[in-house]
Amino acid sequence: MMTQQITVFGYGAVGRPIVERLVARGDRVRVATRRRPTNLPADVDHVVCDVLDPGDVLAALEGATQAVLAVGFAYDSRLWRTAWPRTMTNMVEGCDAADVRLVFIDNLYQLGPQTTPRTEAMPLAMAGEKPVILAEVARIWQRAAGRVQIATLRCSDFYGPGVEVSHLGASAFGELAKDKPAQLMVPADTPHDFAYVPDIARAAVMLLDAPDEDFGQAWNMPCAPTRSPRALLEMGAAALGHRLRLWAIPLALLRPIGLVYRFAKEVADVGFTWDRPYIVDGSKFARRFDFAATPFEVGVPATVRSFAKGY
Repeated sequence: MMTQQITVFGYGAVGRPIVERLVARGDRVRVATRRRPTNLPADVDHVVCDVLDPGDVLAALEGATQAVLAVGFAYDSRLWRTAWPRTMTNMVEGCDAADVRLVFIDNLYQLGPQTTPRTEAMPLAMAGEKPVILAEVARIWQRAAGRVQIATLRCSDFYGPGVEVSHLGASAFGELAKDKPAQLMVPADTPHDFAYVPDIARAAVMLLDAPDEDFGQAWNMPCAPTRSPRALLEMGAAALGHRLRLWAIPLALLRPIGLVYRFAKEVADVGFTWDRPYIVDGSKFARRFDFAATPFEVGVPATVRSFAKGY
């Protein structure tokens, strides 16, 4: 494959491993963030960019053939209400003007409550604060499908080495690595799919390499067979030779706690992801790209050991 210029918007839990994979195989990579990351390799280009500014987005895309949108905003619906639609609008217009293909790292809130595994064919949600916001974001890129090549990779909750902001992040695996009680703000025993961040990076690069016919659509990220948070934390404790100690906040308490702690309210607002099994059907992507998710038996020990080593 010929060397190409790729702009990656965001350098967090997902953006960073995507950049690492692209650089390792010889692509020229530009990272676009509001401030230069302190851990950005010297051979990676950087451009100051606020994705809420259309001029910044267009400048970051200059000379690129493809881009990845892997940004995150503070977990607050009041911010999401304006930030996400504006960001996607800016990306669509920028990619159209610069003739750039886009891979968007998305989630699955826009499908709302479900009682069966989530598939790409499910309709967009019509109710719920975050579901409605992200449904509108989906409509923005879908409406642009005739003029901009966009593929979205819809991911469940993340976990992986160095992933701090996650239900299985610093407060869970991170505390476990210190031989302290793991802390969950969600039910410990609800079956729930988790996407391994190195797998997300691998899948994103596969989409960048895919032909145009694989764009203009959503792809669900494949996950390892569904487990509960408790089962995964027990696996992590065993990898370190620790005994699992765990405390979890019951779902019914999140709204009362949310009166004084905003984050709890935001989690309660998507309680439909935790009041029943949360299963993502990633078979479409797995079949098309011959993709197998990393087993938890591999990913969990790697994750908890990264916290133990201070990654």
